[in-house]
Amino acid sequence: MTRFVFLDRDGTLVRDAGYTHRVEDYALLPGVVPALRRLAAAGFGLAIVTNQSGIGRGLFDEAAYRKFEAHLEADLAHQGVVIAGSFFCPHRPDAGCACRKPAPGLFWAARDALGAELGASFVIGNDLRDAEAGLAAGCRGAVLIGDGHERPLPPRTRCVESLLAAADAILTAD
Repeated sequence: MTRFVFLDRDGTLVRDAGYTHRVEDYALLPGVVPALRRLAAAGFGLAIVTNQSGIGRGLFDEAAYRKFEAHLEADLAHQGVVIAGSFFCPHRPDAGCACRKPAPGLFWAARDALGAELGASFVIGNDLRDAEAGLAAGCRGAVLIGDGHERPLPPRTRCVESLLAAADAILTAD
């Protein structure tokens, strides 16, 4: 079993263009590569867990999602960052599925596919449902990026200003 950092995609790793799926809209956020390098160097595996309701809404198809995801992973790999796996929920918010965050299904799928030790793993996202899903799955902690998150935060959840600060929070967690 390996400890992981589970990463939301849109608004955490890449600019959220609203139902982001076109390679032409790809923009890696500042500090992503050094933050992910730090986490990997500390022994964390990296995986993406993302809601992609644009598929279920008919705004784009799974092929477009996969093309964008492949572009992201190739860009990161070119810069020395390996993503061990990417897990997505294609369903609409009203589908009632077990994989759409804040439900924990994506984390359990990642655990099973990657051998992740959830109790030693963390989640980083930009929305409260990212933290809720990771904690419900059994992750050790969660870090939310940005302001404006509901207070009080769930237990074992911190709020920071950037992905670099999120990496630092995880690396200094006791």
